[in-house]
Amino acid sequence: MSEILGGGRRRKKSLVREYAEALVLALLLALVIRTFIVQSFKIPSESMMNTLLVGDYLLGDKFSYGLKIPFTDISIYDGRDPQRGDIVIFAYPKDPSIDFIKRIVGVPGDVIEVRNKQLYRNNEPVREGFIRFTDPDNIMGVRDNYGPVTVPEGHYFMMGDNRDNSQDSRFWGFVSRDAIRARAWRIYWSWDSEADSLLRSVRFDRLGKAIE
Repeated sequence: MSEILGGGRRRKKSLVREYAEALVLALLLALVIRTFIVQSFKIPSESMMNTLLVGDYLLGDKFSYGLKIPFTDISIYDGRDPQRGDIVIFAYPKDPSIDFIKRIVGVPGDVIEVRNKQLYRNNEPVREGFIRFTDPDNIMGVRDNYGPVTVPEGHYFMMGDNRDNSQDSRFWGFVSRDAIRARAWRIYWSWDSEADSLLRSVRFDRLGKAIE
């Protein structure tokens, strides 16, 4: 029996067609969300410890910094500029196909310097309760003594929270605004692969944690 709706005759959709349309719609919705709103990322290294741990899975907020039509420079929504202290996901300057995650410590116009491991911004020491040092020695090199440099317009200076074990702007320079892909938002899953049991592998205390 045919269904009559709104004065016209319409054949019932087959079950296969209904499922196919629902699947296509779900895929399109997922693509829109991933492109414009949030994207998932996994932490593979120790460079952001103890803020982020190896095995943390997080959501990156792509909306805060504005939206552009993919593959164009046409802005849909401007959003806000990245700020000091933001933890961001960005394209690695030496290989844009790789995503990196670091904390912004310098915005355009800031003068950045590291003296004996201490970060200075605009010639003032920066107090950072979240950073971690693992090597007590002061080596002669950019890891422990760097700059001063002025962050150019449209660029940012990035550093990992695990300062003695982080490849960051001290080694490969500034990150352009266009390379920033998302702001780290929340941890939705955390897995410790070195735990001694399956139950202990899940870090339940980190699930849903805001990233600051």
